[in-house]
Amino acid sequence: MISKPETNEYPPYYKEYVNNVPDGELLQILDDQQKETKELLKDLSEETAEYQYAPGKWTIKEVIGHITDTERIMCYRLLSIARGEKGMLPGYTDDDYVKRGQFNRFSLSDLLHHQALVRQHTILLLSSLDEEAMRQRGNANGSEVTALAIAYIIAGHEIHHRRLIKDRYLRDALTNSDNDLKG
Repeated sequence: MISKPETNEYPPYYKEYVNNVPDGELLQILDDQQKETKELLKDLSEETAEYQYAPGKWTIKEVIGHITDTERIMCYRLLSIARGEKGMLPGYTDDDYVKRGQFNRFSLSDLLHHQALVRQHTILLLSSLDEEAMRQRGNANGSEVTALAIAYIIAGHEIHHRRLIKDRYLRDALTNSDNDLKG
């Protein structure tokens, strides 16, 4: 079992994500959490999946698209660093990616399917790496990071957004639906 990365293996702004990940076998955690996200959202209507809890905030569909895009980008970084890349890997602007992704044109089911496929790729990649590869250091978005830390960031990022979906989207969307029924 691979232990959590040390705080010197990632930039401070990723601390929340790394700390979100429970103790345990990382590959199993990644597999379980993808299933948990699908279970949380599988019965939502398309209308609810396009709910925004405030003006200018992403819809649930856009959040799922963002999680998936971020995992794709992080997997590229993870692979590059694990293979010994020493050049700086670029950052990205998540709002621009979400806007260009046009995720609301897809069904929620399709977005969850894409996410599941990307997660399976992540798990396969991680299962192919040895401890030496996971401890490799590289530079992504102007900061030093290890491949191991990126794996934990991927897991913690999904946990972070799933909490936001529960706390800011589903609670509000269900409350608004109840008020519409009463009104």
